[in-house]
Amino acid sequence: MVLSDRTIKEEIARGRIIVEPLDPACIQPASVDVRLDRKLLVFRNWQPPFYIDVKKDLEGLTEIVEIEDEKPFFLQPGEFVLASTLEDITIPDDIVGRLEGKSSLGRLGLLIHSTAGYVDPGWRGHLTLELSNVAKLPITLYCGMKIGQISFLRLTTVAERLYGDESLGSKYQGQTEHTESRFYQDFEKKSRW
Repeated sequence: MVLSDRTIKEEIARGRIIVEPLDPACIQPASVDVRLDRKLLVFRNWQPPFYIDVKKDLEGLTEIVEIEDEKPFFLQPGEFVLASTLEDITIPDDIVGRLEGKSSLGRLGLLIHSTAGYVDPGWRGHLTLELSNVAKLPITLYCGMKIGQISFLRLTTVAERLYGDESLGSKYQGQTEHTESRFYQDFEKKSRW
């Protein structure tokens, strides 16, 4: 069951769902708008290696770019960057979140996630956004702009293991800004078996 604005406000008031900072105007009928933070992680496709090896740490393949006040970042056609929400979000043990784009931005060709739209029970941190421009023209990105929305769904029961549980191998718990892929850690664990 998707939580309504009334229930979202109740869960926030009880401290079970945390969205900080929260602009009350961001609470929609069945979701909360999230905003774009200042830092972007841009892939360096102009220097070797000219490929991504999923078994290796991405360090050196990316660089941080900051969006200046009132000056946009131009997301080029076909470009992919990582960003994060301005908001720090905490999800309780009996709720999941669904991160979705804003339809007005989708109509311009801006996608905010490839596959990472699911927010597990127990999540704490800023959500990483996977921004892609599928339009044929550059799209401007401004710090603080509404970039997406998170809706909340109640589970049938409390989850047995929450995101961040050591047995799950959660890689991103508590992140405070965009975080590049840590998929390579799965291969490191496999080699220790």
